[in-house]
Amino acid sequence: MINVSKMPANVWLLTLIQALTMSTGTMMVLAGAVLGAQLTPDPAWSTLPLAMSIVGTAIGVLPVTRMMQRFGRKPIFIATTFGGALASLFAAVSIIHHSFIGLVCCAFTLGLMLSAIQQIRFAAMESVELELMPKAASTVLLGGLVAAILGPELITIGLIFTTQTFVGGFYLMAGILVLCSLLFTQITNTHVVAQKAADSGRKLSQIVKQPVFVLAVSASVVGYALMSFIMTATPVHMHIHEHFSLQDTKWVIQSHIFAMFFPSLFSGWLINILGTSRIIYLGLFAYTCTILVALAGNQWMSYWGALVLLGIGWNFLFVGGTVLLTQCYEPIERFKVQGLNEFLVFGSQATAALSAGLFLNLIEWQGLLFASFVIIVMQLMVVARQQYRMMKTNTQNQQEGV
Repeated sequence: MINVSKMPANVWLLTLIQALTMSTGTMMVLAGAVLGAQLTPDPAWSTLPLAMSIVGTAIGVLPVTRMMQRFGRKPIFIATTFGGALASLFAAVSIIHHSFIGLVCCAFTLGLMLSAIQQIRFAAMESVELELMPKAASTVLLGGLVAAILGPELITIGLIFTTQTFVGGFYLMAGILVLCSLLFTQITNTHVVAQKAADSGRKLSQIVKQPVFVLAVSASVVGYALMSFIMTATPVHMHIHEHFSLQDTKWVIQSHIFAMFFPSLFSGWLINILGTSRIIYLGLFAYTCTILVALAGNQWMSYWGALVLLGIGWNFLFVGGTVLLTQCYEPIERFKVQGLNEFLVFGSQATAALSAGLFLNLIEWQGLLFASFVIIVMQLMVVARQQYRMMKTNTQNQQEGV
C-alpha cells in the first residue's frame, strides 16, 4: 500500500495537479464523443474530436520531452497548461457557434497540453529514491480518482453559467487550467538543465532491442490503445445507437475512469510483491473479462461492468509498463527513451480512437469487441516471447560471469 510518510511534498503537489489537469481528458471522453456525434456531418467521424485530442498528445510528446530536456520540466508545464486554458475557451465558443471544425481544432490543442501532463508521472518518479519509484508512479495516478468524478461533472456544474450543454464545462476547465499553471510554479524542478546534447548515452537502436523495453512499451501501447478503442466507442454506442440517457452514459464513463485510477492505491505494492510481468498478465486477464461481459448483453450493467474491468486492466498494464520502462535506460538517456515511449503509446491510442467510430459503423459493437480480443491474444504472445528472451539473456549473463 502507499506510504504517505515516505512521499515527498513534490509528489503530492504533482498528484493534486494531475487530478485537476486530467479532468480535461476525462471531460473530453464524454463531451468529445457526444458533441462529435451531434455536430458532425458524417456519423463515421463522430469520434473525431476525442480522437484528435489523442492525436495532439501523440504529436506533442516528442517536442515536449525535448523542450523539457533543454529548459526543465517546470516552465513547460506552466506554458502548456496556460495554453490549454485558452483552448478551453475557444472550445466553448466553437460549441456556441455549432462549429465541428472549431471543436476538433480545440480538442487537438488540448491534446498537445496533455502530452506535457503525461510527463508528471516521470517528474514524480524523479523526486524519490529508486525503491520508491513504483509507489511514486501509482501515487500520482491517484489524481485520476478526482479527475474521474470532476471532469464529467463539470458538464453538469457548467449549466449554472449557461443552459447550452457543455459550454459552461469548458469555461470551468479554463479556470482550472489557469489555477494549475500557478500551482506548477510551486513544484521542485526535477531536471537540472546542464546536459550536453552529445552526451546522451546509448543509441535508441541499441536500447529498443532490449526484451525489457519491448515488454514495457508493448504493455503500455496495448493498454492504452485497447482502452481508447473501447472507451471511445462506448458513449457513442450507448447514447446515440442504444438511446441511453446522457446521465446513464456519464455514470458509465465516470465509473470507468475511476476504475482506471483506483487500483493505484495498491498497484505499486502489488508490483513489489508479484513483479511487473504478473501485473501485466493480470491486466490482460481483466481485458479478456471486459470483452466477455460486454458481449453478455446490452443492458446498462453490462456496459458498466465491462468499462470498470477495462479501467482496472488499463491500470495494471500502464503502471507495469511504466515501471519496466525505467529499467531500460540510464538517467542520461531518460528523455529520449521516455519521448519514444510516449510517442508509441499515444500514437497507437490516437489510431485506436480514430478508428473506433469507423469500426462501430462498419462492424458494429460486437465486431469491435471481437477485434479487441484478437489484440489481447497477440499481446499475450508478445509477453511470453519477451519473458523467454529475458530469461535467456539472464542465463547467458550468469554463465559469462562464471
